[in-house]
Amino acid sequence: MSSPPEILITGAGGFLGQALSSALLAQGSNVKLLLTDTFTPSIPQNETHRVSTQAADLTSPAEIRSLLPPSRPLKAIYALHGLMSGASEQNLELGLAVNIDSYRHLLDHLRTFHTGVRVVFTSSTAVFGHLSELHDGKRAHDVVVTERTQPLPAGSYGAEKHVIETLLLDYTRRGLLDGLVVRLPTVIVRPGKPSGAASSFASGIVRETVKGEKNILPVRRETKIWVCSPEVVIANLMHALGVGKIEGKTVGTGRVVNLPGRTCTVSDILEALSGAVGEQTVNDLIEEKIDPVIERIVDSWPAVFDTSWAKTLGFRDDVTVNENVENYVRNAKAASS
Repeated sequence: MSSPPEILITGAGGFLGQALSSALLAQGSNVKLLLTDTFTPSIPQNETHRVSTQAADLTSPAEIRSLLPPSRPLKAIYALHGLMSGASEQNLELGLAVNIDSYRHLLDHLRTFHTGVRVVFTSSTAVFGHLSELHDGKRAHDVVVTERTQPLPAGSYGAEKHVIETLLLDYTRRGLLDGLVVRLPTVIVRPGKPSGAASSFASGIVRETVKGEKNILPVRRETKIWVCSPEVVIANLMHALGVGKIEGKTVGTGRVVNLPGRTCTVSDILEALSGAVGEQTVNDLIEEKIDPVIERIVDSWPAVFDTSWAKTLGFRDDVTVNENVENYVRNAKAASS
């Protein structure tokens, strides 16, 4: 008896990968997952009969062939893996290997041996940058972005993401894959340890403060960012799997979606945090110390989006920043009690 097709999640050992795995498994008993990362990912909820795991270096075509033999039936792929923005800027060669080479190898294997399979690629608003040059000197944070806004990355991470967006869309145009590009807002509040993302501070100022740990705010309080709660990001990733044929749109305009989020300033996050844990706690634990590299990267990202296309496709809007922060603080306190 043949095995039912699996959903592959790359980068499955990370926060989003683990949360997405749990959410997919909760959908029903017919869901089977294949989880991979550079290490063996954890199996959520001890679902050993519905989840397979395998460590793999996706920069190696041989390891991709071992992970995905032609006989292995696949329902879909969530391509989540990557080297984050700050780390990509610090290490060009590693960023090129992880964010471009691994995807080229993976997509080429899929188009050859799993033709037509759905691929959900998590891209980033970092594909935009230098928007002031395209919009009469407006600050990037004040330009309203749609799917038709021209990507012009201001950092290596955004450039690498845009390369793979373009490649996946071309393979989709040719009928080789069924690609969908979803550009994620900055996800806050992420649990766990700080990541290599330039935007990691947006979660850190909440997460570490709630834990009673000192932390650093490396950008100005008035800095605007486009954010979304983890719960809504996961719900929208799940929805992406079922988005059907997109009528009346070309591949380029229809298969790229800027996911819904909220525009806020860092001050908005701090105010919500102060309301939950007290202003004195926030002042005592958060040190404001500008990091010019991080500030330059974050300042290049847009913070205002028209997400009409996403909502037309059925993607969910996010909660307010206050609700987001309050939910995290409440859940963190409950978990520690």
